Amino acid sequence: MFTGIIEAVGEVAEQQPKGEDLRLRIRTGKLDLGDVALGDSIAVSGVCLTVVDLPGDGFWADVSGETLAKTVLGDLKTGSRVNLEKALTPTTRLGGHLVSGHVDGVGEVIERRPEGRSERFRIRAPAELAKYIAQKGSICVDGVSLTVNAVEGAVFDLNIVPHTLAETTIDDYRPGRRVNLEVDLIARYLERLLLGERAAEAGGGISEAFLAEHGFLK
Repeated sequence: MFTGIIEAVGEVAEQQPKGEDLRLRIRTGKLDLGDVALGDSIAVSGVCLTVVDLPGDGFWADVSGETLAKTVLGDLKTGSRVNLEKALTPTTRLGGHLVSGHVDGVGEVIERRPEGRSERFRIRAPAELAKYIAQKGSICVDGVSLTVNAVEGAVFDLNIVPHTLAETTIDDYRPGRRVNLEVDLIARYLERLLLGERAAEAGGGISEAFLAEHGFLK
């Protein structure tokens, strides 16, 4: 588990294709690896990866074909900057929100504009994730815990303060940039809980008809 509070910005140092998979070497910059061991988890731009080697200036991790298909890690090139966060411990301050490092979908930056000392971003999420995104709710974008400022359909707004711009890769964003999205864990599990026994049915999901049948709509 993670908090979505980025500890360092690293970069892709090397890529080794392994059939349909990929092995990545991440140079970790100011991230303290003193307490990191083989098998530990580090979130790389929001994707939970397992440390398989520690060469000194960073770590190696294997990325499966499934992860490459479901995230933007496949877009990375040597030199690409990435957000880094080590897995939380029982004594970690939970400054963001609970993040699993399991990406739900890939969004796209569609607008960026200055707003006071901050920057306003509009991001389009996949349609199937729109129901999990709420105004003033939490969302994880490339591993960064952020507050949703406004929602319109599958498009949501973020107001990014100067500190976050300086300490993450968000300042690199321009329209057309693809980003990893992880929705709030509570929203994801709430959907399953509302289904009750129907959660075991193949293809079962919450629809307008389901909500009306169970008294959630008048």
